Amino acid sequence: MAESAIVSRHLRALWALPGTQLGVVGWPATRRERAFGSWHYWWQAHLVDCAVDAANRVPTPVRRKRIAAIARSHRIRNITGWTNKYYDDMAWLAIALERAERTAGVTEARGGLIALEKPLYDGFDPTVGALPWRIGSDYYNAPANGPAAIALLRLGRQARAQDMADWLDTTLRDPETGLILDGIHLPAGEIERPVFSYCQGVVLGLETELAVHTGESRHIERVHRLLMAVEEHLTTRGVINGGGGGDGGLFNGILARYLAVVALMLPGDDKEREADRRAAAAIVRASASAAWANRLEVEGEPLFGHNWSTPATLPSGIAGAGRFTAGGSVTSSRVPERDLSVQLSGWMLMEAAYQVSAAGL
Repeated sequence: MAESAIVSRHLRALWALPGTQLGVVGWPATRRERAFGSWHYWWQAHLVDCAVDAANRVPTPVRRKRIAAIARSHRIRNITGWTNKYYDDMAWLAIALERAERTAGVTEARGGLIALEKPLYDGFDPTVGALPWRIGSDYYNAPANGPAAIALLRLGRQARAQDMADWLDTTLRDPETGLILDGIHLPAGEIERPVFSYCQGVVLGLETELAVHTGESRHIERVHRLLMAVEEHLTTRGVINGGGGGDGGLFNGILARYLAVVALMLPGDDKEREADRRAAAAIVRASASAAWANRLEVEGEPLFGHNWSTPATLPSGIAGAGRFTAGGSVTSSRVPERDLSVQLSGWMLMEAAYQVSAAGL
């Protein structure tokens, strides 16, 4: 039902071109949004990722065609091809396209992966041990290095992914809470200290997959430590806290996605690892139950709230759309529930809950 709601409310042909589909970023949509004057590169990457989830859950020709259509439309709408100047954006798209090719057989993704792997690998600064946030920036952060390392690991660049994971742990882990901070300005060394849920998610996913690939205990220990910190500081009665709109609408869904990766993939047969897997799954299931209980039903389809612990609010008309800031981020709509990002998070959460439930967790 979460999938169906996105398809019916948000998916639309790009500029009436045949064989295209892209996500309209607001519902109800402004004229500019319907014409894809606003489209938000990294939101569409997560739309591809969710479409891959659905195709893996119940493979059908329609779902596979949808993945290919969104990927194709992404390249067309980006005008300059697959890449842009933000390493975090490119990393999210690389993750989605790699999964589309590997798990759903979408061959159209190959050209995108070739185009994206090069800047993600070459943009790494060996004197720092990390990628900057965007080309030419002096800011090195978790939102770029977490997903980029996951993408590079899945593309066979294990040593580079491991270097980035080590940098994240030594540079951005808060010694007091154990949570991952946002980023650091270099050479000044000034750390930006906001804690965002998606930064925890990508590090959990990265360390879990490195544990699988390397068998090294430090990665397993980091997952355990960060999972405990997330449980203590970012959940209430097992449900992921808070949430917003705009770019922030995706943050909690990303955490849920990678908690499911921990639940399904963290290696180890001992009681501690089993407890970690079950703890990760429990947060996903509790959050999904809360989000579902607090949804609105609109014409028979769910509208998820931006905060899964409180009732969703129905957007009234097209007033109060989000906008770009000078820093390149997207603000929330006046009613966050109108943002595609918020609804994608709800879909992502439901797919994650399906995965852990299907695994008996």
